[in-house]
Amino acid sequence: MKSESTLVIVGGGLAAARAAEAARAGDYEGRVIIVTEEASLPYERPPLSKGVLRGEAEVDSTLAHDAAFYADASIELRTGVSVIGFDTNSKRVNIADGQEIAFDTLVLATGMAPRRIDIPGAELAGVHYLRTADDAMSLQGAIKEANRIAVIGAGWIGSEVAASARLMGKDVVLIGSGKFPLYEVLGAEIGVVFKQLHAEHGVELRLGVEVVELRGIGSVEEVVLSDGRVERADVVVVGIGAVPRIELASASGLKVKNGVLVDEYLETSASGVFAAGDVANAWHPHYKRHLRVEHWANARYQGTAAGQNATGDKKAYDRLPYFYSDQYDVNLEYVGHSDPGDGVVIRGDLGQRKFVAMYHRDGVISAALTVNVANVFKELKLMMTAGRPIDLRALSDPDIPFGDLIQ
Repeated sequence: MKSESTLVIVGGGLAAARAAEAARAGDYEGRVIIVTEEASLPYERPPLSKGVLRGEAEVDSTLAHDAAFYADASIELRTGVSVIGFDTNSKRVNIADGQEIAFDTLVLATGMAPRRIDIPGAELAGVHYLRTADDAMSLQGAIKEANRIAVIGAGWIGSEVAASARLMGKDVVLIGSGKFPLYEVLGAEIGVVFKQLHAEHGVELRLGVEVVELRGIGSVEEVVLSDGRVERADVVVVGIGAVPRIELASASGLKVKNGVLVDEYLETSASGVFAAGDVANAWHPHYKRHLRVEHWANARYQGTAAGQNATGDKKAYDRLPYFYSDQYDVNLEYVGHSDPGDGVVIRGDLGQRKFVAMYHRDGVISAALTVNVANVFKELKLMMTAGRPIDLRALSDPDIPFGDLIQ
């Protein structure tokens, strides 16, 4: 693009940082401007529920780049600035202070917001959500002073926060509506593994129940469950999911459905406007449907692709979804995308928490999970991208190398 053109990136997470970096790496000579409502430099979020929350890592360690990188790359950073709208016809971004920024291309990397819990007592002091670095530091201080922590939601955030709080030496009760932790994502057979993991580390589990009320005088003291039980807690962490921040996109007339709808090039329904990361519901060439993926790797690589395509490239984003989690001494990695009803084949030992779980439909591998197993992802990805049925007995046989199953 011409040197007088302008790329504006809205958002302050990893996807925004990678989009700007990719534009410059591709020799884009125009202006690159990142506008974020957060006061800090763009940063990564996964450490917030792990090392940062436990005080083992500084917040600055989460930065995608230091300030010198942006200065050296001539990337303009406007932090602590709220975008209130943009016009795809006049190609202008509207800032809360009344200013406007003209753009030639735009990347939306607005991310997600925590889903709020709508029950009596939800506004009591001591109720926390975890999304930003400020949230992590506030929660860290609260946990240090707490007697007992209740974590509402047994998905990724809830499970990781529960593990971190236990490693900080606190009493924890983990409350989830599913039969097992991570039940909706990994299914019952794998969910049992994580139920046992948390129980062995002293987490009290209340599963298959809802929270109907929070009680306390001024600050939270009790959590009331749908089965009538009342759990004592002076800190409550709500981790019941997140919602894509589509308000700007919707108000500007872009097509939205479970996020901002984009094609395989990450371009929205408006020419020259792209979206990446948690907010993007992107057409995936391999799965032949739209997918919205809420994890670090998607923000990193999709941000890069959006920055490249917004500044002159036209490359389809077909990378398989990927994420990881660390809980206690368990490291897990997941690649692909499975659906409810997919079968699962296990290779390894669930009891020893060292195995590979492969999700499939009629033998065609849709996703794979590794728990404390390394150096198999290359073969797993090849099996997935091949899109051909694989003999399930051979798939579960540890004596048959994964490489032998790829024809």
